Order: sequence, then structure tokens, then C-alpha cells
Amino acid sequence: MNSTINRDTSDREIVITRVLSAPRELVYEAWTNPEHLNHWYGPNGFTITNKEWDFRAGGSWRFTMHGPDGRDYPNKIIFLEIVKPELIVYKHAGDEETEPVNFHVTVTFEVSGNNTKLKMISVFDSKEDLDRVEKEYGAIEGGKQTVNRLEQYLLQLQHASKAN
Repeated sequence: MNSTINRDTSDREIVITRVLSAPRELVYEAWTNPEHLNHWYGPNGFTITNKEWDFRAGGSWRFTMHGPDGRDYPNKIIFLEIVKPELIVYKHAGDEETEPVNFHVTVTFEVSGNNTKLKMISVFDSKEDLDRVEKEYGAIEGGKQTVNRLEQYLLQLQHASKAN
């Protein structure tokens, strides 16, 4: 009996790639310091309140996203692998206290001259889960907006450091 395992996840993943005009160390710092995350994390119009930040493999980040419509979205992320300043792998864990959304994310930070190539791959358990999250939360556009906000924040940081 010959069996195969399909490891292709392309029908259940969101991939966002962007070259950011900032050095890798700064981009990584913006992702790994909760003081920075407060300035850019989330889609347009959203803010976050951090409740727990334990940035290590096995640690977790609990936060609430506050939507522009006044709705709160509790979130929990469990960090699975961290390789400074190259890689962050985490699981977005939906449970009874958070939004019912489960997926794994791999974020890579690659040097590209004086810039950083950021790649985020979010893999959902099924195509149906991805479709539901896209329909209910606008996950693809929200991811793009989040990276746009990161890019703008990095420009502000660099401008401020040059001014000093």
C-alpha cells in the first residue's frame, strides 16, 4: 500500500512579502519590543493594549485589539521559535477567552542591502478556516494594512533618530 501526505498549504495560507526601507535589526526590534508594537500592530484604525509579553520560545503575548467601531478583539500568541534577528514563529491561539482563530505564522527578516525583506506566512488549519477569517475579519487586507503601518512607523523612527 502506497500512501502520500500532501504538505502543500498554498490553499490555506496568507503570504505577505515587503521590502522595508530599514535595517534588519530595527525591523526586528519593532516586532519584538511591546513599546514599538503599540504604535503599529494591527490594521488601520486599530489600537492594542498589551496584557502579557513573554518573548521566548514557549512564552506568550496576550493583547486586545481595539477596533475603530469600539469592538474589542482579545488575542493570544504563543511563541514557538525565535532566532534573533532572523525569524519568529508563533501560533495564534483561539480559545474560550480570545477570538476563535487558530493559525501558525512564520516571520522572516532577510537583509537586502540597507533594507529588510520581511516575509510573513500565515498557515490555517484548513481552507475553510482561512475563508472564514477572511470573511469575518478581512485578514488579507488587515495583514497588508498592518505591514503598511509597520513601514510608516519605521520611517518615523529613522527620521527621529536622524533629527537627534
